Amino acid sequence: MLMELKLKQKAPQFTLPDQNGKEHSLKQYVGKWVVLYFYPKDDTPGCTAEACSFRDGYSKLKRAGVVVLGVSADPVKNHKKFAEKYSLPFTLLSDFEKTVVEQYGVLKMKKFMGREYEGIVRTTFLIDATGKIVKIYANVKTDEHAEEILADVKTLKK
Repeated sequence: MLMELKLKQKAPQFTLPDQNGKEHSLKQYVGKWVVLYFYPKDDTPGCTAEACSFRDGYSKLKRAGVVVLGVSADPVKNHKKFAEKYSLPFTLLSDFEKTVVEQYGVLKMKKFMGREYEGIVRTTFLIDATGKIVKIYANVKTDEHAEEILADVKTLKK
């Protein structure tokens, strides 16, 4: 079932394990702004660039009261290796069963070298302190993404 999420809509709730196997639920972040970013695969060029953008902008995002959660279908152990390799200071969530990527409508048919397959489309949701989606980013520029979100948070919080 492909959901089409809209702005001002409550973000779908979920519980997923992080890179250390600890469970995280979206409801535990009520009262904070959340960057929920979905990415195709750990340790691939675009995903690494995006993760490193968030790593490099993390202290500014944290000061702005933003929590960063990355989600892919990779297993917990892959997330752990990826986070350690690039010193990622934020949480990576494993959606191994692909239930959350389906809830958020980011699991779609993709094409690579003429072959069609189902995969995660790089998409970010900015969720405000009340749990509502306030911005959806598609066609993400991986290396500038954190700065773009930071600017939006400052504008939207006013």
